[in-house]
Amino acid sequence: MGTSIRRAVPADLAAVVRLLYEVQEVHAQGRPDLFVRGGRKYSDEEVLRIFADEARPVLVAELEGAVVGYAFCIYEQTPPSSSLRPMKTLYLDDLCVDEACRGRHVGTALYEAVLALAKESGCDRVTLNVWSLNDSAMRFYERRGMRRLKVTMEQML
Repeated sequence: MGTSIRRAVPADLAAVVRLLYEVQEVHAQGRPDLFVRGGRKYSDEEVLRIFADEARPVLVAELEGAVVGYAFCIYEQTPPSSSLRPMKTLYLDDLCVDEACRGRHVGTALYEAVLALAKESGCDRVTLNVWSLNDSAMRFYERRGMRRLKVTMEQML
């Protein structure tokens, strides 16, 4: 049985929360100076609000009947200005695949579903941010055709 992708529903909360903790741990291991161990990006209430928000679609990946991945997205609109062209973007805020299911093309299926959603919604592009500590994510997105748009730099004091 292959991976199926669908919009998240409230019944997916527990599985998504479990994956949010997993993502947080990857970041906390890589940058303990920035990320709190044992935390997560969104509370239960925030996740449920996001699930219901049409401007912030969340896709989940199911494998053998279990939710094993998600993609949190946000529609953004760049208004016309003297320096930037107007553009509709689907920002991929967060994508996670359960560590136990990696290598089974779940991430690829989720990413392709994000691209399809963006095209269906009339978006001009898909954007995302990757923490520099996450080399595997960087390689994953580059293999799928993403290119660097800009780089954020820091100097710790």
